[in-house]
Amino acid sequence: MKFTKMHGIGNDYIYFNCFEETVDNPEELSIRLSDRHFGVGGDGIVLIMPSDKADFRMRMFNADGSEGKMCGNATRCIGKFVYDKGLTDKTRITLETLSGIKILDLDVKDGKVEKVTVDMGKANFKAGEIPVISGSNEVVEQELTVGDRTDKITCVSMGNPHCVIFTQGIDSLELEKIGPGYENHPMFPERINTEFVEFIDPHTLKMRVWERGSGETLACGTGACATVSAAVKTGRCPADEFVTVKLIGGNLEIMYKTDGTVIMKGPAAFSFEGEIK
Repeated sequence: MKFTKMHGIGNDYIYFNCFEETVDNPEELSIRLSDRHFGVGGDGIVLIMPSDKADFRMRMFNADGSEGKMCGNATRCIGKFVYDKGLTDKTRITLETLSGIKILDLDVKDGKVEKVTVDMGKANFKAGEIPVISGSNEVVEQELTVGDRTDKITCVSMGNPHCVIFTQGIDSLELEKIGPGYENHPMFPERINTEFVEFIDPHTLKMRVWERGSGETLACGTGACATVSAAVKTGRCPADEFVTVKLIGGNLEIMYKTDGTVIMKGPAAFSFEGEIK
């Protein structure tokens, strides 16, 4: 079975072209291959598949074998994969995900995709649809105590659930100790991705992320989208303008539009290819 290792600013997945390969048990395969010592190493696996609703379809599985609805960095990598490998010659493609159909615009230079802009759909702040167990319709700047920390959280869905915390000193946070407490808090019945964010200026945010099922990753596209959505919602950043989100792996450009639609722009890159048995 052939695979391609790709990353979007360090958020790395193992990609399978399911027009040619058959993956029978993706949950088990993701656990085995994601191991950075005994496997290929990655934040999970991504299947690129035919679709009867869009140009392509994606399924993504976290390193613990759980299936995610959506991964922003993976959508950009899929855009590069299908164009650079000749599966399409279109520079605007549609991609079916478990959180709806996404539109990808490909920035091509010298026959290769350098950046991909993705219409990520609308941010959803409705607590019951994220889902978050709350007595409020929305969870915006509400206090939550996890362990010995009390933070103000803003919850938003980008097709997957996010808890955004604006704080200081994120470089020194021990995410491996505090992240699981948020991920598995009873307030979040489907677990949650948690973003710890420093406000730098109205057009610049710095972020670290604890992803459900994968732990800390170098980048999270939907997390960056959720972060800017929360920043606009709480008056920190302007709507209808690109905001730079600085992640460990690199930068993403995110725009939250007045109608709630979120646009993400960023790079995608091949790492290496190989075969497994």
